[in-house]
Amino acid sequence: MRTSILFQAKAEAPVSESAATSPSPELATKPEDSPLPQVIESLHELKGIPGKIADWLCNYGFTESWIDPMTQGILVIGIALVALVVHFGARTALTRGFVWIIKKSEITWDDAFVRSRALKWLAHLLPAFVVLLLAQLLLTDPFPDLAAFVQSSARLYLIVVGVLVINAFLNGLGLITRRSKVGDDIPLDSLVQVSKLMLFVTALLVTIATLTGRDILKILAGMGAFAAVLMLVFKDAILGLVAGIQLAANRMIRPGDWIEMPKHGADGNVIAVGLTTVKVRNWDKTITTLPTYSLISDSFKNWRGMDESLGRRIKRSLFLDMNTVQLCDEAMLERFAQIEYIEEYMAKKGEEIEEWNKTHVVDPEDVVNSRRLTNLGTFRAYILSYLKNHPVINQEMTLLVRQLAPGEHGLPIEIYCFSSDKRWVHYEDVQSDIFDHLIAIAPEFDLRIFQTPSGADLRHLAQTVKLPRKRATKKAVGSSAK
Repeated sequence: MRTSILFQAKAEAPVSESAATSPSPELATKPEDSPLPQVIESLHELKGIPGKIADWLCNYGFTESWIDPMTQGILVIGIALVALVVHFGARTALTRGFVWIIKKSEITWDDAFVRSRALKWLAHLLPAFVVLLLAQLLLTDPFPDLAAFVQSSARLYLIVVGVLVINAFLNGLGLITRRSKVGDDIPLDSLVQVSKLMLFVTALLVTIATLTGRDILKILAGMGAFAAVLMLVFKDAILGLVAGIQLAANRMIRPGDWIEMPKHGADGNVIAVGLTTVKVRNWDKTITTLPTYSLISDSFKNWRGMDESLGRRIKRSLFLDMNTVQLCDEAMLERFAQIEYIEEYMAKKGEEIEEWNKTHVVDPEDVVNSRRLTNLGTFRAYILSYLKNHPVINQEMTLLVRQLAPGEHGLPIEIYCFSSDKRWVHYEDVQSDIFDHLIAIAPEFDLRIFQTPSGADLRHLAQTVKLPRKRATKKAVGSSAK
């Protein structure tokens, strides 16, 4: 091989000289306005560079044992220098020229690819193609083993850089989707992670095929026995992949949703939906990490429906002392008729009851047989009217005041309505204001709120009820000594 370069250079010298003096008829007849034939001819002329380098080294007195190694080293260094120049030129054009254009444009989504450094990695692709081309032209004929090594290295470099480029573009795509409305509706982060996993697996198979020189299909066929181990190692990733596709297809969860999952101690907003995990920021600012597949296998509550509805539900009960429920007498009816919210109700009910008693010939003073209002029913009517006139209660959604089954804690009067203001702090303020008013107004209807007696209640009872005291008996104390 050492003498082949010298002999090849000497043999090709007259051929190139004759070609220079007498061009072929085809080249003489073709017009020179097309640069493509000239470029192809210039590339083919590069094949003579190894011979010229060998001649140059021979003229300087190097022996034949040194010519081949030095020629190989000069060619490799030259290819590396050309690749570096191409790399710096491509990086300057992409990272400065294109970045300047992107930043000056009115479109904002392309800024994501600058932040993900996709253009930086894209500049590494062109030098690899240059190395492949130069290795084919300069090294294949004189040094086939060196050419195979350089080309294999360049292909591996292309695989690595290609993976980094696609990974950067996927990161940029993830940034774009997070800012878009589609990203709010569909958790695309898990799909991006699935794409990255498939990209890395494909790159690994291509790398193995490049190093071994075997076909990818044969490698996949030989990995059948290894599939069980892979499934065991990537169990969470496989389950998360299936769960992520189901979550995305059914739109079950997305970043920003408020979910409750007591089994895993999660109660807060979803901040990230990944391939294998879902992160939830709880209301106490702690972070709970859930397996993605647990959202498919287990039940959880998603409050997104409340956010998308017209109101947030208020469902709470007042517990009244049943001993204070009574029929209304005339004094109570006159007092209740002065309340603005139930003034119309009292008038309408009074006429209705009077008409019913006359129709059925019932004495109004007959407590058992006549119809009469109760302070509890009037209080329920007041609560309903009060809620209908409340400015924050949504009147287009369900609104009711109902009486639940009595129990050991008294008679529950449940309020079921929806607040138009769904913000948590404001919602709690509205709910508290409503019950503050109702608790304070209940005594006006001669009703008392029930609560379990406490120490203060028992002390008050002891002070109001005087128990008879036992008289102290005097015992005669006699002298024991007589």
